[in-house]
Amino acid sequence: MKFTLSWLKEHLDTTATVQEVVDAMTMAGLEVEHVEDPASKLAAFSVAKIVEAVQHPNADRLRVCQVDTKDGRKEIVCGAPNARPGLTTIYAPLGAYVPGSGITLEARPVRGVVSNGMLCSAKELEVAEESDGIVELSGDLAVGVSAAEAFGLEAVIDFEVTPNRPDWLGVRGIARDLAAAGLGTLKAETDVKVEGAFPCPIEIRVDGDACPVFGGRVIRGLKNGPSPAWLQQRLTSVGLRPINALVDVTNLLTYDRARPLHVYDRALLVGNVIEARLGRGPAEPSPAHEASPAAHKDEQLIALDGKTYDISPEMSVIADADGNRPIGLGGIMGGESTGCSETTTEVFLEAAWFDPIRTAQTGRDTGITSDAQYRFARGVDPQSLVPGIELATQLILQLCGGEASEIRVAGQAPAPPSAIVFDRSYVKKLSGVDLPASRIDEILGKLGFEVAGDQVTPPTWRRDVDGPADLVEEVARIEGYGALPAEPLPPITASSAGVLTIRQARVRNARRALADAGYSEAVTWSFMRREWAEAFGGGDPKLVLSNPIASDLSTMRPSILPNLVEAAARNARKGFADAALFEIGPTFKGDQPADQVTTIAAIVAAHAPRRWDGQKPDALFALKSDLMGLLEELGAPPLQTVQGQASSWWHPGRSARLQLGPKNVVAEFGELHPRILKLLDAQGPIYGFELNLDALPEPKRKAVKTKAALELSALMPLRRDFAFVVSADTPAGEVVRPILGADKALIADARIFDVYQGPGVPEGSKSVAVEVTVQPREKTLTDAEIEALSARIVAAAEKAVGAKLRA
Repeated sequence: MKFTLSWLKEHLDTTATVQEVVDAMTMAGLEVEHVEDPASKLAAFSVAKIVEAVQHPNADRLRVCQVDTKDGRKEIVCGAPNARPGLTTIYAPLGAYVPGSGITLEARPVRGVVSNGMLCSAKELEVAEESDGIVELSGDLAVGVSAAEAFGLEAVIDFEVTPNRPDWLGVRGIARDLAAAGLGTLKAETDVKVEGAFPCPIEIRVDGDACPVFGGRVIRGLKNGPSPAWLQQRLTSVGLRPINALVDVTNLLTYDRARPLHVYDRALLVGNVIEARLGRGPAEPSPAHEASPAAHKDEQLIALDGKTYDISPEMSVIADADGNRPIGLGGIMGGESTGCSETTTEVFLEAAWFDPIRTAQTGRDTGITSDAQYRFARGVDPQSLVPGIELATQLILQLCGGEASEIRVAGQAPAPPSAIVFDRSYVKKLSGVDLPASRIDEILGKLGFEVAGDQVTPPTWRRDVDGPADLVEEVARIEGYGALPAEPLPPITASSAGVLTIRQARVRNARRALADAGYSEAVTWSFMRREWAEAFGGGDPKLVLSNPIASDLSTMRPSILPNLVEAAARNARKGFADAALFEIGPTFKGDQPADQVTTIAAIVAAHAPRRWDGQKPDALFALKSDLMGLLEELGAPPLQTVQGQASSWWHPGRSARLQLGPKNVVAEFGELHPRILKLLDAQGPIYGFELNLDALPEPKRKAVKTKAALELSALMPLRRDFAFVVSADTPAGEVVRPILGADKALIADARIFDVYQGPGVPEGSKSVAVEVTVQPREKTLTDAEIEALSARIVAAAEKAVGAKLRA
């Protein structure tokens, strides 16, 4: 929400500066995000007058101007066609930064004549999108007046509106809170009433579900056109684009009173009925239309933004043609078919109250976040319907002329908030602030609450207040959080039995044990694709999310394994194929609390680097060893190992389950089935286990060590093989050590993968093959940098052990 100080002063009688307003807003709970002050951006620019303008001796389109500035008379070269004697314009001195052109002025000759500054256009000052020449200002402005003052620019305050305070979406609501906080006096609200000159010719119908209350009136004989300068400036100051007087009036009241309105061109309406109803689904087929698929499509609307939107039965629709033609989405946006233009002479002015939940959902479904949708989704004051129509009518008649009909209202506004029984002593009891009852009543009265004895009635624009605690919060907020007493909390005696539950202790022990075994912890979503869930025994319709955060995260997970496999595949694509991951978290077998199970899952993507002896460890048995070590750490009793009965996602011949009995399966482990890996788009083999933590008896605690934090680079590692000829009695490790020291920043690892003696190698020598892993840290290495690193590796090996690169 944005506003300016002058706009605020339309409602608040105050002498406060912008900074004082910002400070008061912060203390009252309004979170100020940014203050944009054009005076600071245009501080170097000021008003100047052209005294003389003559033709440049060396250029037809340039003029040499003598200009009176705040720095005295200056000779300035100008190429604007409107540069002439007597013109009042804007001057930029040497050294000034021109925001619209991105240059800093220097004293440079222009076709042989030095220009001592610059005369600026509105575009160069970023106060207009386009300009045909330098700025033309009123001749009454004195030389030296700042550019910001000359243009009437002022600071714009931008703050974040919390969802529970829709009244802050209008400047009047901000002024009310600041007045209560003591920054000034809230100006009395004028009771505007425009008498209708004739009955409203438009009949209004409402569907209580789509729109509880809907009102409006016809204004005829008007002349639409551009808004006056004051209105355009007020809208542009908060980032709105002026369109025409009719639309600008509705936008003004949206920001001024948090009361969205809409105007329909009366000449473009079909019939004399406007209806607020729910959207209609596909039409029922009839014999005459069974062969016409187009007759069964949902309703659609071409909105004012030029886009076409499908209308669902849950959306609020405004329709004419006896309720059959959609002309707007209630609380969201009007339709293009009835939009107002310069030729509009008669309008129907609408004000309504739309359900916040329905409006918010429609905004999500359509992707529209208009100013109206933003306010209706948070809750517009239902009692502002008629006053909003009256205010808009008054402005339209002032700007466009014409005459107004009587106001017609259909439906019933929501009931006002109920009174709250409020004991003033509750303020001290709940907040600690000791205030007299008179001060409490004063604060509540300034905020718009009705105080009568021990009954406090919230205003219709404060539906977030529904109990005494909310009233205490209002009093404390306005009195100032600095008034809250500061007292230390009482000391808490530590429990001798510890503070962790059995499950928390198990999780901590398991996390440390797996980290100590070399696994990296992953934290993945509790959701997954539905086809993945079905492949792992899940996919129950009860576990499908109605509003998923992404289309591929639509179902609660029955297993953690798919997410870990996906993570391993992602690591492999980035050059880390040999992954060992684990996660501890919930899995879901149903939609009841007892169906949530705490699970420990781990996988190993067995892609170990090459070894010099050509042997590879058996990853499956290594995984089983890690699982048994984990169970021992958790204090598990002896378990029965059963083969051939594991779940379908395991390889039938390379998997097993561990159980306490046929009905109490503690864990399953093995190699994942190739069919599953293909579904998950992962390269095999991948081994894993999944352990039901809740199926174990109470664990025994043991102290374990943890590994240091893992540091990873976002750049792809590269590997180079070197074959060195060394003396036969040289230990292979002596070759690796100098290679690792050749460049400690880039060389991540060096491993021997082959030792050879025979033909091609001199007698008394051997060939040692080393795989060197280079891990770039800041940028991808060039070919020249790789060759230079290779040379350093060869030189280091030769210097240390006399190694020679094998030809």
